[in-house]
Amino acid sequence: MGASALATGFAGASFPVRASEPDVIVIGAGAAGIAAARQLQAAGRSAIVLEARDRLGGRTFTDASLGPSYDAGAMFIHWAERNPWTEIARELGVATPNESWGSGFQLFQGGKPMPAGDRARRRGAFGEIDRRLDNADLETRDLSVAEVLSDLGPDLAPVAASSMLLSIGEESARISALDYQRLWAGEDYVVPSGYGNLVARYAQGLDIRLNQPVTAIDWSGRGVSVTTASGTLRARACIVTVPVGVLKAGAIRFVPELPARSRDALAGIGMGALTKIALKVDERFGIMPGTTYFEAGSADRLISFELFPGDQGIVIGYCGGDFARDLSTAGPTAAREQVVDLLTAMIGSEFRKAAGPVSFPAWWTDPFSHGSYSVCRPGHAGARDVLAEPIGGKLWLAGEASAGGGAMTAGGATLAGRSAAAAAARLKV
Repeated sequence: MGASALATGFAGASFPVRASEPDVIVIGAGAAGIAAARQLQAAGRSAIVLEARDRLGGRTFTDASLGPSYDAGAMFIHWAERNPWTEIARELGVATPNESWGSGFQLFQGGKPMPAGDRARRRGAFGEIDRRLDNADLETRDLSVAEVLSDLGPDLAPVAASSMLLSIGEESARISALDYQRLWAGEDYVVPSGYGNLVARYAQGLDIRLNQPVTAIDWSGRGVSVTTASGTLRARACIVTVPVGVLKAGAIRFVPELPARSRDALAGIGMGALTKIALKVDERFGIMPGTTYFEAGSADRLISFELFPGDQGIVIGYCGGDFARDLSTAGPTAAREQVVDLLTAMIGSEFRKAAGPVSFPAWWTDPFSHGSYSVCRPGHAGARDVLAEPIGGKLWLAGEASAGGGAMTAGGATLAGRSAAAAAARLKV
């Protein structure tokens, strides 16, 4: 079901006059905002969701612009044993099989297959990296991942860097090792029909208004006033679920400004840049039978490729960190050129003829996200808990960034949205 069937979707019109103000205004119709509105609805509280984009889901987005579809943002139901989306999918009859990496994985160096010995050393390095990060004593000093792994040596250090780029989307020197240690682990499920589609479907029946970027939140009075280009809405409370990147960019003006404690927490959290580049490929073109993944490039300019997911005619490249930021700034044409050049070097000149258009939802330069997901900076592992604290008894910042061990995931965002909504629902009417 499309977004227009799920939401009110006002676009530029003034807000309708209502007999009474809603109990809560929720800002953002991603996983956190939708979950918050659902929780409020179940508690018998009225809620309006304001969404800046022209669609639902936020960074959980199933993109079908090339014909074949893929999840341009969140892809896995991580730690599925306790992830709320496992149960939501079950209730909605949506299949969520266990994630599988397929049968073939090829590594390339300089356009040529990596020697077997190098591949074996690389596999061993991942195990050593995990052991060090899991067992490091960080409670008295929150080091960066790079510092914890600083003595790996010249052979293993690039592997450590690449593992952070393709999982966290950030340079290892900017990642709090303690925050990384605290992240939840478990089974990964996938949503073949699209994680973004699942999130959008869960929004059915909610009062969601699209194309309504919020510019100001005044929480100086008894309640809150929320301003968009279409006018001002008032409510008893407000739950802000926009990404940390948007808050740090100053896209929303708070009156009065957020407390120093909240501002300090925001300063300690950055945004990673995990990025996907989808390339349409002629379906008649074959890529190395039995191979489902390629990984190519240097340690700091690495792209991992998923080949023909779901037997669709697309190839998806994954990259992160400063390299992804550079590509995002350069734009879709440069990103396509990078992907086609790498694949041509690995497969052969005939690939260039089979390569088609590109889809490049660059989260880093997207004004409604400014990054893929939150990353705690070294020395700031406690920032997530502070960010989740209520402000003035009527304002909450809720999303994956405030989800503790569930951070960086749609599941964590959902739990954070529910928690904020439960607190808001307890306010006296």
